[in-house]
Amino acid sequence: MFFKRLSCGTEINFQKLGKYDIIEFMKNNGITEYFEEVEITKEYDGYYYSVPEAITIVILGSICGLKNISQIHQWAESDRVSEFLKEKFAINRIPSYYWLLCLLKLIKQDSLNRCFVNWAYSFMPEKAEKLTIALDGKTICSTTQMDVYENPLHIISAQLSELGITLAQKTVDGKSNEIPAVQKLLRELNIKGTIVVADALNCQKETAEIIVNGEADYLLCVKDNHPNLKQDIENYIQDSQLRSTMESFSMSEKNHGRIETRTAFITTDIDWLPQRDEWKKLCCIAAIHTEFETKKGRSSEWHYYISSCPLTPKQLLHHARMEWAVETMHWLLDVHFEEDWCRIEDRNIQQSLNMFRKFALNLIKLYKSETLSKKALSKIMFDCLLDSSNIIRILHHYFSFKET
Repeated sequence: MFFKRLSCGTEINFQKLGKYDIIEFMKNNGITEYFEEVEITKEYDGYYYSVPEAITIVILGSICGLKNISQIHQWAESDRVSEFLKEKFAINRIPSYYWLLCLLKLIKQDSLNRCFVNWAYSFMPEKAEKLTIALDGKTICSTTQMDVYENPLHIISAQLSELGITLAQKTVDGKSNEIPAVQKLLRELNIKGTIVVADALNCQKETAEIIVNGEADYLLCVKDNHPNLKQDIENYIQDSQLRSTMESFSMSEKNHGRIETRTAFITTDIDWLPQRDEWKKLCCIAAIHTEFETKKGRSSEWHYYISSCPLTPKQLLHHARMEWAVETMHWLLDVHFEEDWCRIEDRNIQQSLNMFRKFALNLIKLYKSETLSKKALSKIMFDCLLDSSNIIRILHHYFSFKET
């Protein structure tokens, strides 16, 4: 059953609510509830408009696949949509394009991120198998070509991979600052009970310690930034006799005319490893051997890992693959929203828009998963653009999932 418990103790059963009741509920308890506590940099005198309403307009426009603030404002100003926003979300006035930009400029990013985190944690199941948090950064390429940015805008994202939900983000000036930003983000997040995966750049001793101190486990890819560690693991695993003593598991997939076979090897026998005491709670080393077979021939590659969790080979394949979830999300931002071509000069709006797009993608992916829809994300977005009532359907599934 799908329930919402209000602060007064009342329970709402979504399966028994009619369409009108759902709409009335969302007016007072919809997506804006998570942004009511967004802080602003200064007071403003445009009291006909509110920052949470501006945020709602941008998120709803992003659900429709609109790529920038100008498109979203034009969409919101149309007679059909402005009436929809008034009736379904109690947004009685649409701010002018100038005012919409002004409201978005006022948002304090730290407070917006806190609201975003609180919203994302509402998806966390109370009891579940160990979930994966994947970490990676993305540079908004357009900011490399604008003089107003001293350094390119680089945004670190934490993705709850199995659910396809972005948990939080942190912005830095350039990729070179990614390591401390990831560490700060991990300290701020509640990662208890998860397994954190990251690329070789974030395979750092301090990062591993922060993860363990947060009562989580790590699975880190080891490459040439730790040459001795990589060489020791590689020598062990490439010894066929030693490799035969390791637990292993293989699986094959056929995609786009290519057969991919992935074999995982893992062992907790690491007493011989010189670096075992340098990494907090390190308990196993692992490798994944991937073989590709196409019409042009065969190729293969090896990836090496360290972990604080005694994974099975099958679990290793799963969690290592979950690292790609955050890469997929970055790809979606570029494909559906053309983020790398976004020419907004205000840094604050760039960061906020990145977060709102992730919010929209989270909602659409949840809807797609819950309805088992085979439609592409772009078609679901276009349906929402053509018929605003489809937005209500997406939000309805969000409430249903959240209150399961």
